[in-house]
Amino acid sequence: MNVNPSNLIYHDLVGLPAKVEFSSDPTQIGLEGMVVDETKNMLVLSTKRGYKKVSKKNALFTFYIPQPVTVDGTKIAYHPAERLKRIQRRKK
Repeated sequence: MNVNPSNLIYHDLVGLPAKVEFSSDPTQIGLEGMVVDETKNMLVLSTKRGYKKVSKKNALFTFYIPQPVTVDGTKIAYHPAERLKRIQRRKK
């Protein structure tokens, strides 16, 4: 299945370029980089200044696939496998 704006939140985000549009931590707003790791609650971005961890629940992200797609972090605040299970349950 190809990644598109309607199904982005159900895919693995590692390898996608991303930008933090909003965060409860003002020092993280504007961070840009490649997603190199993802946990249940965090995205790790490889930026020009090193690796930066960003909490998913308190942030708004833009992913580039190649068009920009903005995602509320609360919608992706699960393990990647858990997000896939949620879409499969919804289809039944």
